[in-house]
Amino acid sequence: MSDIDRSDVRPPAVSIAGLAKSYGGRIAVADMSLQLERGTFTALLGPSGCGKSTTLEIIAGLLAPDCGQIAIDGTTVTELSAERRPVSLVFQKPLLFPHLSVAQNVGFGLRMQGRPRKVIEQKVTAMLDRVQLCDFGNRRVQELSGGQEQRVSLARALVLEPKVLLLDEPFSQLDALLRVEMRRLVRELHEASDVTTVFVTHDQAEAVDVADEIVLMLDGRIEACGTPEQLYTSPPTLKTARFFGVANEIVGVVRDGVFNTEAGDVHVDTLADDGPALLTIRPESILPMEKGPQANGVFVTVQSARFAGTHLVVVVSMKDDQTLTLHAPVATPFSPGDQIVVQLSPLRCTVFRRVPQ
Repeated sequence: MSDIDRSDVRPPAVSIAGLAKSYGGRIAVADMSLQLERGTFTALLGPSGCGKSTTLEIIAGLLAPDCGQIAIDGTTVTELSAERRPVSLVFQKPLLFPHLSVAQNVGFGLRMQGRPRKVIEQKVTAMLDRVQLCDFGNRRVQELSGGQEQRVSLARALVLEPKVLLLDEPFSQLDALLRVEMRRLVRELHEASDVTTVFVTHDQAEAVDVADEIVLMLDGRIEACGTPEQLYTSPPTLKTARFFGVANEIVGVVRDGVFNTEAGDVHVDTLADDGPALLTIRPESILPMEKGPQANGVFVTVQSARFAGTHLVVVVSMKDDQTLTLHAPVATPFSPGDQIVVQLSPLRCTVFRRVPQ
């Protein structure tokens, strides 16, 4: 590659190399390396205590890492204070100034930058309109609902035009319907501004809903990275499969490229090496079939069928007493004791080597 070609290569929006952080001997983040491309929406996903919020605070400059480097837009910021980094951070709680109006809260950072009053007024007005609060500029924050407070917090962050927007579970204290509404708003704001966004959440459904890419963190380490569809349908590790909702697990043995169970053989696209193995498949990928020989057909007995609104949740047992959960259309006539055949969709099966306990 020539020097001219190199000059055209833009660095990642965020580059993390060898990041580590511990608290009194407890590892919060361990040897983390990650690159986030410009304009992407990335979810840092994982259970409480896995290190995702610690990672976010290190990127923001609120915490100093024990080791490792952080670069934003190609510039190393590891030693820079938080206010000198081109990032904005939105917390779980809005943390608005109670003595200031909505407009004054949104424009606070611009005033700290010494921007002209007219410019501040124009930018604040435009941003309040984008978060659907154009008539709320003169209100006090005490007059706002929880969702409106978070809209103000988002506006205050985005009005600074950061290169990176960091969101630390900003909707965890809102009710379910409002969380969905706020997720849509954040996604719209992201697409309109093209800001690189990093979103911390413990809710896999929330991450799947908003993110272009998910980084799954477990025990301070990155367990898996990929698009929501990749991690849900083709999990690279068993821990990933288990984290992303209900995953059926079938114990069997791989022989000559086929996953063998006592209830039937399953042909899948990706197999572990020959030997004890574990197949995972989602409930919606197990399909009730007409009785008779079927490719990837497994004979099962219906144990129960429960109405779940948009579908039936059906629990079945295999010949070796392993149980599976599948989703079926509401009108499907299932009764306990029915003998049926189900098909395991080969593209939706993932097989892992089974390590004896």
